[in-house]
Amino acid sequence: MKRVLFIGEINVDLVFKNCQALPSPGREVLAEDFIMAPGSSSMICAMGLARLGNPVAFHGKLGADSWGDYCLDALRAAGIDIASVRPDATLRTGATVSLSTPQDRALVTFPGAIDTLRADEVSDALLAGADHLHVSSYYLQRALRPDCRQLFARARGAGLSTSLDPGFDPQQAWATDLLDTLTEVDLFLPNELELAAITGHDEVLAGLHALDNGHTQTVVKRGQRGCASLEQGHLLQVPAFAVDPIDSTGAGDSFDAGFLHAWLRGLPLFDCLRWGSACGSLSTRSIGGTAGQASASEVQTLLAATR
Repeated sequence: MKRVLFIGEINVDLVFKNCQALPSPGREVLAEDFIMAPGSSSMICAMGLARLGNPVAFHGKLGADSWGDYCLDALRAAGIDIASVRPDATLRTGATVSLSTPQDRALVTFPGAIDTLRADEVSDALLAGADHLHVSSYYLQRALRPDCRQLFARARGAGLSTSLDPGFDPQQAWATDLLDTLTEVDLFLPNELELAAITGHDEVLAGLHALDNGHTQTVVKRGQRGCASLEQGHLLQVPAFAVDPIDSTGAGDSFDAGFLHAWLRGLPLFDCLRWGSACGSLSTRSIGGTAGQASASEVQTLLAATR
């Protein structure tokens, strides 16, 4: 079974469910419910992959504070190897406020320790203990970003496969250094908005062709419209699965977990897309990014019922 190493951000999510509207200056809105949950794209994807039965290790930075303790406890409870994670008293653990509806969400993030992790802090020993390297939140991890390409190159040189979820660019600059990084990436997992911003193409097929570098498999997440990728130059699409959504926080990260679970087992691209779509859809059953994440048996039941 392939061992997956996550190099990523650690923070908590404060999720407000079914907000009446997004607040405007000087005004207050009410939410139907609230929960504190494990947050960050990296944590949610790692916990989803572990939930599916994969061996997962995690390396990141966090503060020596109560929110950091909460995150470590959550990762440990998920069965994730966190032996390399060392809380730092000079840092503060980050936090994200998610204003959520069943269809979408808006986010406000305090980065805290998120933007302090450097590529040279990822040891050769960490890479040697893994078969696959995954990085999320390329634009948020500002200290990692300059040498992210080199980190992926090191991983590939050590025999690992690689994947990257860019996340949103809060500066909305969408600099082209990402395109250079993709030359060392096997799987690229943006959502539809990110694909359009990175490539300048609003149409999915044009965006996928724009990123076709002959090596990287780009998979675009389209929310309620499912997902898509190129197979031998042709558009391959899979719809989302019908569920009664409660909260969409982290659904894209759970999609990543499902897709990686299938891809690391050598399944055809169509089946990988279905696994990703199923995991993304099922994750919306509960508030927060991790509470509703699916087990492998739940995914298999859903896939069998919808062939």
